[in-house]
Amino acid sequence: MRFPACFPPRRTLGALVLSAATLLAGGPALAAAPIQAAQAPGFYRMALGDFVVTALYDGYVDLDPSILSGASAQDIQTLLAAMFVPVDPGVQTAVNGYVVQNGKQVVLVDTGAGPCLGPTAGGLAGNLRAAGFQPEQVDAVLLTHLHPDHACGLLTPEGAALFPNADVYAARAEADFWLSTTVAAQAPADVQPMFKMSRDAAAPYQAAGKFLTYQPDDTLLPGVQAVPTHGHTPGHTSYLFTSGKQRLLVWGDIVHSHAVQFARPEVAIEFDVDSVQAIASRKKVFADTARDGMWVAGAHLPFPGLGHVRADGQGYAWVPAEYAPLRQRPARP
Repeated sequence: MRFPACFPPRRTLGALVLSAATLLAGGPALAAAPIQAAQAPGFYRMALGDFVVTALYDGYVDLDPSILSGASAQDIQTLLAAMFVPVDPGVQTAVNGYVVQNGKQVVLVDTGAGPCLGPTAGGLAGNLRAAGFQPEQVDAVLLTHLHPDHACGLLTPEGAALFPNADVYAARAEADFWLSTTVAAQAPADVQPMFKMSRDAAAPYQAAGKFLTYQPDDTLLPGVQAVPTHGHTPGHTSYLFTSGKQRLLVWGDIVHSHAVQFARPEVAIEFDVDSVQAIASRKKVFADTARDGMWVAGAHLPFPGLGHVRADGQGYAWVPAEYAPLRQRPARP
């Protein structure tokens, strides 16, 4: 029989078989490689027209599914199981932030949890550096809202401003709520620590005159539009970045559980200040992004949290971005 040219000669093949047999019969043992447990740095880049978007992984928090409401516990468990989402010790929920470079500025949307939420979160600053940025290079920070997992990353572990050269932007309604000691005093006792963490995060920037608030119609930065998506918090805001025909909506906390809330947008979470308005905002954002085919980025979607929303029956589905080299992606026709 003649073998293809790619096969080794029979004598070589025989030697290989003999060597394998010797090893199996008790030849010299090979040292086992140590188990590698370290994960790769948490950043991912995507081109958006002439902009470059870098997703940054801050970490995760485990959320009890019982804090979701608007569907039965059995329905929620079924939806989680259908997506193979473990619920013990809680539903692992990512915390993400996003850098957008427009050629003139380095803009960061949300800052992660910093020192506020324990050891599983607070990694955004390290991943920012791993992605090639220094905190001093950030020109502007846009906060979707002032919850600790979005704003506490403004601080170093010592409580100083991590981004000393950045202007920090938050909606006026958001600042008026979370930075108010009067509002905090009227809140339930178990919620008051969140108000303090928000005030502490903003304090060094306020002292430096770099904490700026805006109204819905104000112009913030070139190529970015503030989109009111209130409900989760009083001033919760998403940010629409546009470069040429490409658009990306960084939507903050429109979704906390991708397995449940895309299929059932009417499901709210305990952290919503106004759950009725939060549901209405979610339904509108889903409809708009699915219709227009724009990119979206979610703070609590599985990292890198970039992708599209697709209509799916009576609900919606999440279509995550595929890993790819940094290149321009064609806009939807």
